[in-house]
Amino acid sequence: MMRVFVTGATGWVGAAVVRELIAAGHQVLGLCRNPAKAAELAGAGAEVVEGSLQDLQGLRRAAQSADGVIHLAFDHDFSRFAQNGADEAVAIEALGASLEGSARPLVVASGVALLAPGTVSTERSPARPEQHALPRNPEAALARLRARGVRGTAVRLAPTVHGHGDHGFVPRIIALAREKGVSPYLGDGTNRWPAVHRLDAARLFRLALEQGAETGPFHAVAEEGVPFRRIAQCIGERLGVPSRSIAAEQAADHFGWLAQFVGLDAPSSSEHTRAVLGWKPTQPGLLADLDHPAYFTP
Repeated sequence: MMRVFVTGATGWVGAAVVRELIAAGHQVLGLCRNPAKAAELAGAGAEVVEGSLQDLQGLRRAAQSADGVIHLAFDHDFSRFAQNGADEAVAIEALGASLEGSARPLVVASGVALLAPGTVSTERSPARPEQHALPRNPEAALARLRARGVRGTAVRLAPTVHGHGDHGFVPRIIALAREKGVSPYLGDGTNRWPAVHRLDAARLFRLALEQGAETGPFHAVAEEGVPFRRIAQCIGERLGVPSRSIAAEQAADHFGWLAQFVGLDAPSSSEHTRAVLGWKPTQPGLLADLDHPAYFTP
């Protein structure tokens, strides 16, 4: 049994990770910045650590008391994305510094979407370099810690982490289709979105913590690439609105800030992850999930 500090413990993925760890017999310390969520976290069986990524002293203290750390927290306010990315890098540094000189592992959440657009990314695909235009880069912060001997690895999440209660990209696309009476895709819609169910992702974070610090990064990818046209068509069918192609130049008019994501062709493999950790996704796929009324309840 391990004592595990989890940041983002009440988030979409984090709450599932907390339950997965506790079910496996681990003790969880969960970071929570929202007092209203603290009762839910405690009810799940975790010890609540009140604070945020800006509370560096609190992060260090919790990490020092733990046998391992899983970092999932991030502020998705896109109006201050650059600052949020900088805050996360400093927080990862604080967590890692508390583990330095020990064998205690650090697992950091990252993503597959921008690793190798247009080709199938793998766990061997290098993390993208730090860029001013893309200010969030947890793997760069992790690399600096690994150079100092910290046992750290990344779990790269598919851009679509789905399941009942999802509030990510797909529900936003559904809301736009409902509002505008059409469910579009770009061009021929063959661009591919990798996907994973949140419960499968949660299990992977546990396995990475328990046995994978030296053998990552790992890919939380259950489906290598679902054609976006199929996602749009499924949404249209469920809402009773037409699904049709639009030109890339029209994307911003319909999707707003999501336009930069809906045209991504970002297939990704998890072959290495499955072989090394014995991870086998068991939950429904994205289109099967979209066939459930829960996704379409306003």
